[in-house]
Amino acid sequence: MWRKITVVLPVLIIAFGVLFTSILRTAAVKYEFNGTSKINNQNPSVLGESDVNIDYHLAYPGRVLPDSILWSIKALRDKVWLMLTTNSNRKAELKLLFADKRLGSSKILFERNKPEDGFSTLTKAEKYLEEASNAEVENRKKGSNTSELLERLAKASLKHYEVMQEIKTIAPEDATPKIVETENYAKRIYERSRDALMEIGKTPPENPFKW
Repeated sequence: MWRKITVVLPVLIIAFGVLFTSILRTAAVKYEFNGTSKINNQNPSVLGESDVNIDYHLAYPGRVLPDSILWSIKALRDKVWLMLTTNSNRKAELKLLFADKRLGSSKILFERNKPEDGFSTLTKAEKYLEEASNAEVENRKKGSNTSELLERLAKASLKHYEVMQEIKTIAPEDATPKIVETENYAKRIYERSRDALMEIGKTPPENPFKW
């Protein structure tokens, strides 16, 4: 009995992984940019230089990035992790973690002159950021104390905007308008978090950007 289970279970996991990979590839939006990365035409030491430095640490994205054949397994792991997390506050924190990791992955992909993969990953990062913010709103409505998460969301959204400014310095010219559109996620979440913090008497992180 147990011997059969140990044989069948890995097969089912592999089959499910293959199916999940196929679904991801079919559902994924494809982006194409005509230009090449500007990183080859600039001094890497000055890329992304700015007077702004948001005090927020982005989690290490790991070695397996979205351009890897192993990425679908990592993405599946994240989905399962979320499904198995029953605590609503913890689930919101996980979504923020995934947003931060994908943002870091996106920047690396742009630096590797893979703007299509980089932008696709960037949009997923900002959607996870929005999902984390939406989850915080729902948890707050249910009476949870989300003040700490609100502060993290406010700082994270500013950091995401800062990194997107750096990405624009190395992205192809025709990718820039798309990146500018994606910045709106970070703007909305900062403003939402800022207003919520002020409503509960907390001082929000200062926005050093001109918006």
